[in-house]
Amino acid sequence: MSPAPPPPLAQAIGEQEFRAFSTWLHREAGIHLGEQKKALVAGRLASRLRHHGLQRFGEYYELLHSPRHAPERQIALDLLTTNETSFFREPRHFDFLRERIVPAHAGGKPLRVWSAACSSGEEPYSIALVLCSTLGDRPWEVLASDLSSRVLERARQARYPMARAGQIPTALLHAHCLKGTGRHEGQFAVAPEAASRVRFQQVNLNGPLPALGEFELILLRNVMIYFDASTKQAVLDRVLACLRPGGHLLIGHSESLAGLRTGLRPVAPAIYLKP
Repeated sequence: MSPAPPPPLAQAIGEQEFRAFSTWLHREAGIHLGEQKKALVAGRLASRLRHHGLQRFGEYYELLHSPRHAPERQIALDLLTTNETSFFREPRHFDFLRERIVPAHAGGKPLRVWSAACSSGEEPYSIALVLCSTLGDRPWEVLASDLSSRVLERARQARYPMARAGQIPTALLHAHCLKGTGRHEGQFAVAPEAASRVRFQQVNLNGPLPALGEFELILLRNVMIYFDASTKQAVLDRVLACLRPGGHLLIGHSESLAGLRTGLRPVAPAIYLKP
């Protein structure tokens, strides 16, 4: 006999349950969830309720705070913080990297770039493809960080569905990507000369940062839209401490630094210079 299916959810997520998860996520990751996110929370966590044979979201919230279920907290964080991304998203930023950052970089020291909310890796690999084509074997490195351990594990594989190859400029795709064969047919991989220069690390921007060193360029794109004003300021203070004088910060085109203390000078849409 096959095992009985888990019981269906008894109800949708309640207001009090949603507030509990919202408060927990803000405390852990600095992310603010508005009322319009109730369906998102319920949809992303429903599979975990079924996994544990639970019927109510309140039961799952209690399970998250049980010491013997500590690993479940990372799973829930991964589910609630993973965002969509793509190769060469907001392409003018990559033009700026190629046309302004690389030519201005003095030789000797490595050109260091930080993708501070890298999700499943498309952003840092886009950076690496540009640097591989412009700097080649000269010293450069990309740090890619995210709160989600699940997306970092996926990103480390450097392998993506072939449908996403169309997001990559043709010259870079042909020069620094490999078409999958055999069991990897229908996929492509970022070639080792680019992928090996990307280092992935789990980092929570909502807390003290590990020793990361200084960077010439930091991409903090499409993540601050989830923070309230005080969290934005705290995250920016931490991140900008890692940006060397003369370095640049890139944010998403839908984001704004208005009302925040940064000491930065705008040089182009969503591009800022640290004097």
